Amino acid sequence: MARLVAAARAAGADVETFGAAAGCPLIAITRRTPGPRPRIYLSAGIHGDEPAPPLALLEMLEAGIFDERAHWFICPLLNPAGFRRRARENAAGLDLNRDYRETQSAEIAAHISWLRRQPNFNLTLCVHEDWESKGYYLYELNPQERPSLAEAMLAAVARVCPIDPSGMIDGRLALRGIIRPVGEPWDRPQWPEAIYLRAHHANLGYTIESPSSFPLAQRVAAHRAALETALELTCGKPAGAGTL
Repeated sequence: MARLVAAARAAGADVETFGAAAGCPLIAITRRTPGPRPRIYLSAGIHGDEPAPPLALLEMLEAGIFDERAHWFICPLLNPAGFRRRARENAAGLDLNRDYRETQSAEIAAHISWLRRQPNFNLTLCVHEDWESKGYYLYELNPQERPSLAEAMLAAVARVCPIDPSGMIDGRLALRGIIRPVGEPWDRPQWPEAIYLRAHHANLGYTIESPSSFPLAQRVAAHRAALETALELTCGKPAGAGTL
């Protein structure tokens, strides 16, 4: 958390503590640039046994990826109490990524309150890991059929991490590592963050999943490849950047 805050401030971003749970602060990092820019939201750390996502965002902060190309809205560690315990759930035993419809947790109540104070986003990216996957994969929520980023993201990932080839992933049809859920999600009794964002804040969103059984450094690199490709396709390359 200290490195996240220090890296954000070094990048010229604002750091807001929007809540706390089990003695742990909940932070949001925002950076706005004058003039019209894409509004991009990223989140990580909603499951405490998934360390690669917040580490990927930390590396990207320290590398200066979140520059003047966009307006950035980043929640890098949504379940710090779970991280202390190395557990998926929060300190009360709740899966925070199922708590966005009938909210019970302090973490998600505070997060929703923060989200309601932000503008709508052009792109949302929720970063995760999967203990059961055979490789990297992603979910795409794209109800308006905007140009997809999915294939390019996975092509970049494939250079550093295998893609899950399964035809069924997490109980859903998949094609070359891409899951595109069919139909509207409103009837689900428990909403993950991605569905809440789809319902209230954005019409293009990705949930990206690295395979937890792979080495940590490889998972972090895979997330960076996916995220940085999505960002370049949305708002261009960072100043002075080469080819991924």
